[in-house]
Amino acid sequence: MAKNKNVPAAHKVRRGVLGFFMNAILWIFSLSCIFPIVWMFYSSLKEKRVFNADIIGLPKDPTLYNYIRILTNPDYHLAQSMWNSVRTTGISIVLIVVFSFIVGYILSRVRFKLNRVLYVMFLMGMLIPIHSLLVPIYVVFLRCGISNKWFTLILPYVSFGLPMGIFLVEGYVKTIPVSLEEAASIDGSSFSYTLWHIIFPICRPILVTVAIIQVFSCWNEFSFALVLIRDSALQTVPLALTQFKGQFASDYPKQMAAMLITMSPIIVLYFAFSKQIIKGMVAGAVKG
Repeated sequence: MAKNKNVPAAHKVRRGVLGFFMNAILWIFSLSCIFPIVWMFYSSLKEKRVFNADIIGLPKDPTLYNYIRILTNPDYHLAQSMWNSVRTTGISIVLIVVFSFIVGYILSRVRFKLNRVLYVMFLMGMLIPIHSLLVPIYVVFLRCGISNKWFTLILPYVSFGLPMGIFLVEGYVKTIPVSLEEAASIDGSSFSYTLWHIIFPICRPILVTVAIIQVFSCWNEFSFALVLIRDSALQTVPLALTQFKGQFASDYPKQMAAMLITMSPIIVLYFAFSKQIIKGMVAGAVKG
């Protein structure tokens, strides 16, 4: 009888030990993700010679010289590059959200012969590696005279962002009862009014998710910006960061300061909408 009484206690001990080790592993993974950002921050407060002497150690005399130098030196074009990224990303996100909503709604609600064909064609955009199209896109843009323009990067960003947006919106719209639109039609609502004043607000969670995901993608994109943009006045943030790397040596503290400055809008955006991202993805997965 005593042996049987000890079984639940032993089971609780095993569960407690297992839980402790699982939490420890999760903490290690979390710290491995957070430490690089912390290291970048305190390394950006070092001078170059101090950083080269001790890469990991904390700064003994923290200084904001790197930040002041980056923000006040016009040769770095960091402010202009951030404006270019904001403009390109903002316009791209608006177009991706609008077209994803319209096309996703049509593919979900309207039945016609090429419905599934068009849907599969859009999904193919998620399967093809976008960088395999880098050379053809460069040749086409060069022949058409639309490379190295302020709007050049908007075209590929929208094109490669639409497949995922359409996929998520199409699955989400299917969960909305058709009777809702029929009732609106009976009440005298036009198609455009129903689309933008009834369906669009209902799809807001998934549209916000699409927008946030594409913001990360457009803001951090490097390959197309490197190939399609040549003018330093039109370069985006990823291209601006390359100017801190020399041929034989790099100013790492200054580069880290620039990276933190350019990362700050995305970090703030992520923490502000992280719950919305998870909510939208889970809602689309469950309802789809």
